[in-house]
Amino acid sequence: MRNFIIVTFFTFLIVSCKTAQKAISETDKTTIKTEINQVLNNWHLAATDANYDNYFGKMDSISVFIGTDASENWTKKQFANFSKPYFDKGKAWDFKTLERNVYVNEQGNFVWFDELLNTWMGTCRGSGVLEKKENTWVIKHYVLSVAIPNDDVQAVIAAKKKNDNLFLKKYN
Repeated sequence: MRNFIIVTFFTFLIVSCKTAQKAISETDKTTIKTEINQVLNNWHLAATDANYDNYFGKMDSISVFIGTDASENWTKKQFANFSKPYFDKGKAWDFKTLERNVYVNEQGNFVWFDELLNTWMGTCRGSGVLEKKENTWVIKHYVLSVAIPNDDVQAVIAAKKKNDNLFLKKYN
């Protein structure tokens, strides 16, 4: 009987300590989407202004940035090291958001998004994930890709065939 009481007590303790996360309201989701748009707009503006600290300050310490080249799968530190000379010269990059879709999880602590951008490379698409940590939204993952019109895909495939063959050799 004593073991039964002990097991029951610990089971009750474990179950009661587990906090159920309540779903947020649609109003809260709308507020979060506004916050995320501001974070991402300021992030892009920091690059435009070549403000290294503001740009990389919005990224989590374990962020990943995936660039347009197949070899560009960078940790925050690698991307920061690559980018620093551009920021130091006062010329990073200037991405203008054309449209953005933001999606919020039920607890309101994670978001994912996609955005259409006007860049020096033409039309690009960005997508990523942010997490709310200590009341601050941080970018966890960002992917930048060049948008290629369907009618131009065959020409792009032909143009990159040689480099793709060289790149793919390391996977064979």
